[in-house]
Amino acid sequence: MDIGSILLVLALVILVAVYVSMPFRQKKSLYVSEEEHTLSALLAERDRILNALMELDFDYDLEKIPEEIYPLQRNSMLERGADILRQLDAFYEGSSGDASDRLEATVAARRADAKKISVDMDDPLETIIAARKENTREVSTNNEEKFCHNCGQKVLSSDQFCTKCGTTLD
Repeated sequence: MDIGSILLVLALVILVAVYVSMPFRQKKSLYVSEEEHTLSALLAERDRILNALMELDFDYDLEKIPEEIYPLQRNSMLERGADILRQLDAFYEGSSGDASDRLEATVAARRADAKKISVDMDDPLETIIAARKENTREVSTNNEEKFCHNCGQKVLSSDQFCTKCGTTLD
């Protein structure tokens, strides 16, 4: 072996050693303080409750949740969210206002953000879908309820077949 090959191998070994030893030379703390851990857990719980409130409202709008259960669940989540916000206030100074009012404002802001996603109505397919939805909404509100004679599934008067069992409707 000539001297050039030995120097190249030696340089390569030094670079690998430096790269491998980098994690040991970093001065970052590997441990998180108890306060940081608590704060992170509270922020995660706040986000979970906000998402749960949005889902609850969405399910209620779709009539998946009975009217007598909805207020109880919503109030329970609001109380838990307000408690989390009070605990967060202990970490952040200068917060003002009632925690439940701030939680409601945050939920409203997230709903507004979700509604900002708009559909491009210049697309002919989107226009057809919107017209179909409007037509279905008008038909379902103007006509009395009908049910499939085979399975009992609720159907629209404009339906020719049951959406559940496929039976031809009279």
